[in-house]
Amino acid sequence: MQLRYRFRLYPQPGQRIALARAFGCARVVFNDAVRAREDARRAGRSFPKAAELSKKLITQAKQTAERAWLGEVSAVVLQQSLRDAESAYRNFFASLKRERKGSRIGAPRFKSRKDARQSIRFTANARWSITPAGRLNLPKIGEVRVKWSRILPAVPTSVTVIKDGAGRYFASFVIDTDPAADLERMPATDASVGIDLGLTHFAVLSDGTKIDSPRFLRRAEKKLKKTQRELSRKQKGSRNREKARRKVARAHAQVVDARREFHHQLSTKLIRENQAVAVEDLAVKGLARTRLAKSIHDAGWSKFAQMLAYKAARYGRTAPSEQARIALLQEGEQVKNGSCAPGPPRRRRTGSRCTRPAPCYGPRSVPN
Repeated sequence: MQLRYRFRLYPQPGQRIALARAFGCARVVFNDAVRAREDARRAGRSFPKAAELSKKLITQAKQTAERAWLGEVSAVVLQQSLRDAESAYRNFFASLKRERKGSRIGAPRFKSRKDARQSIRFTANARWSITPAGRLNLPKIGEVRVKWSRILPAVPTSVTVIKDGAGRYFASFVIDTDPAADLERMPATDASVGIDLGLTHFAVLSDGTKIDSPRFLRRAEKKLKKTQRELSRKQKGSRNREKARRKVARAHAQVVDARREFHHQLSTKLIRENQAVAVEDLAVKGLARTRLAKSIHDAGWSKFAQMLAYKAARYGRTAPSEQARIALLQEGEQVKNGSCAPGPPRRRRTGSRCTRPAPCYGPRSVPN
């Protein structure tokens, strides 16, 4: 299984200029490839092959005065940008033919220097390396300081340098995991659990455990509102507006990082303690069209289910059969619906009449 390990980068001012140059060159090559495809489509010609585009847009373009600055960056970065364009068109046509799962995607569009996310990729041919001092040595950029939060389990096959909308830099390494080593990391267990996702509680397990919903977006709404108001008051095109925009992006990034960390910790805990994990199937896209859209997106059910799926496949955990999964989920639903506060019911005023609500009974205490 291939996984990505992401670490924070702290480039020097000169290295940031070199990275910005590499981002720009990769963006120009990608846009040139999209433009060549569009020109061929309008003229009714067949699409140019990857080798033809590589020769025309990279090799020959470096020899012209308009594109001579393409030689200031690694050739691998430019080649990978062409591969990204080819992959984008391949996915687009597969989506048109209904061969690709998920919603239909649009045709590749031109990239802009104002895009929130910019990235370049280095493969093994680029001869990048990790120095003994723990720095990431990139061709024509230099040795960049890395904040290693964990140890890489294997030798990476490629690295992608990413700059997000908040101005942060990351290095994303592609790792081929060892199945035998992954199986040894998790303890053997015969337990199984069903997970009922919700909004009041993020998850209710089949054993009665309730996990509160952190509501990261709701808790950060006041700060986000303040930063967004400051952004709207800045003059467009000014440096102060750019500073305010990055402040808004950093506030949103904090919410995203906190939610991702919560999903990772909870999913790893459930995979470690259980051999089989069952999650209910939710139509998140349909639920996101209701008045609860903000709360549903804040919970991040789909991302949590994806984490459970790939971690179960990595560590040898099995998904139960359909009947067993339904039984686990029904058990969790009974625990969720059968939990009511002790004590006599309170009176509820409805209009001018004072009514008493019906008592709440547990799943096994229904009166005769």
